[in-house]
Amino acid sequence: MIKARVTVTLKNGVLDPQGKAIEHALTGLGFDGVGQVRQGKVFDLELEGADKAKAEADLKAMCDKLLANTVIENYAVEIA
Repeated sequence: MIKARVTVTLKNGVLDPQGKAIEHALTGLGFDGVGQVRQGKVFDLELEGADKAKAEADLKAMCDKLLANTVIENYAVEIA
């Protein structure tokens, strides 16, 4: 069993209205000095098998096909 984490974030230059709303809310809660909040998503997956190279290739294919919108998002794959 292989455990992996995929982190998806918006590419630089892509507007992030949710991040901006979080930044504004934090300021409203009294957390001064917070700026440039960018939000993303994290996927924790378990894959059957022990071949890390195949797992990494499969995870990248999953990102390209479903988990990330590669036009506006970057992703990083970590295998434990």
